[in-house]
Amino acid sequence: MRGPFSFPPPCPKSLSMTKPIHIIGGGMAGSEAAWQIAQMGVPAIIHEMRPNVKTFAHQTENLAELVCSNSFRSDDDEANAVGLLHWEMRQAGGLIMEMGDAHSVPAGSALAVDRNAFSEAVTARLEAHPLITIERGEIAGIPPDDWDSVIIATGPLTSAALAEAVRDLTGESSLAFFDAIAPIIYAESINMEKAWLQSRYDKGDTEEERTAYINCPMDEAQYNAFIDALLAADKTEFKDWEKDTPYFDGCLPIEVMAERGRETLRFGPMKPVGLTNSHQPQIKAHAVVQLRRDNALGTLYNIVGFQTKMKYGAQAEVFKMIPGLEDAEFARLGGIHRNTFINSPRLLDDQMRLKAMPRLRFAGQITGVEGYVESTAMGLLAGRMAAHERLGSTITAPPNTTATGALISHITGGAAAKTFQPMNVNFGLFPLVDGVKGGRRNRPARYKAYTDRAKADWNAWLT
Repeated sequence: MRGPFSFPPPCPKSLSMTKPIHIIGGGMAGSEAAWQIAQMGVPAIIHEMRPNVKTFAHQTENLAELVCSNSFRSDDDEANAVGLLHWEMRQAGGLIMEMGDAHSVPAGSALAVDRNAFSEAVTARLEAHPLITIERGEIAGIPPDDWDSVIIATGPLTSAALAEAVRDLTGESSLAFFDAIAPIIYAESINMEKAWLQSRYDKGDTEEERTAYINCPMDEAQYNAFIDALLAADKTEFKDWEKDTPYFDGCLPIEVMAERGRETLRFGPMKPVGLTNSHQPQIKAHAVVQLRRDNALGTLYNIVGFQTKMKYGAQAEVFKMIPGLEDAEFARLGGIHRNTFINSPRLLDDQMRLKAMPRLRFAGQITGVEGYVESTAMGLLAGRMAAHERLGSTITAPPNTTATGALISHITGGAAAKTFQPMNVNFGLFPLVDGVKGGRRNRPARYKAYTDRAKADWNAWLT
């Protein structure tokens, strides 16, 4: 859904004399940046190394491919910071949100997408735009000097050559963390005589949304046996240079969570609250494993929160201990990869430009935001800033009372450079609302005050 603030149609005569802006990386952030630039009447060139150079996480050569979850998380724009970020990007005519809405699958109060249909649609729209060119091939170092406006949106899987070039330029050692991929299961292999369909607390406006998740219950004995097997399973061994790399707390492998305490998973991805087993409604489950639809056909489901570093053979053995998944067939097993990001509070200015070389902007997950939606928002902002600069004007960042503004404020100075780590959008990044009380009991009113203020400020910034 487009917001009310549309872009003016470009003037072909003036565009013929406008130098293009180069975007390195065709993921979520790079795709959104290119769209925003072109919609403002400025040519954009996307440089995507796939399929010439493959990664161990991508499966296709499509732009904006989702390599981990298929969820954009909460779509509640009145009580959730992620949902507010969705709203802001829709208002700004964001391509990623438009295609996400067009290819959504039932997920309760969340927005999840058919990952293949989504990335194919984004690719098609970008390929069809008269001001966007897509060039396939790796940019293996700092771009040439005549590229006077560049957005580096290479994401967490930045090529080693480019990462090394940035490190040499800045004199900074890149920070890194491990990110893990959850397994995907064929729906027909799930035993629905043990599992049942229900979104937590029956959330959703339609019956399809209220039954968007498959739930697998565990009693206490089953849960303890599962934890024992999880802790004992063969894990991926890290190389010496990887061993001190920290995980991101928002995407911990389940084994790492289990190591923090036997009950940790019961209060995390396996919490049983808000769910009633339709087969045995009188029995309260000790723990529940949820699976979320991964495509529009409903043939694939991913195990929610079950990113893992177990070896493939161990994964199949341990996950088949889950009631209902005894005969599970896996479309994709889980995995783990090393993500790279820069120390943005130290390296970037408030226009997302590299202080050491201002013709380079950074956008997306490489800047230290975490999540599809956050990465896309930084691509949207970098694209608009670069296009304004190309057209001879300057825009300030949106106020930190908005979700997008809170993120850029965090990564360009709000966070402490010494301890900088990736961050999801959350209301803790927002300034307090005057006159609104804190505390758990007043949380709904406080969040509504945050979102009401953000919407007004975002619309004012857009105009």
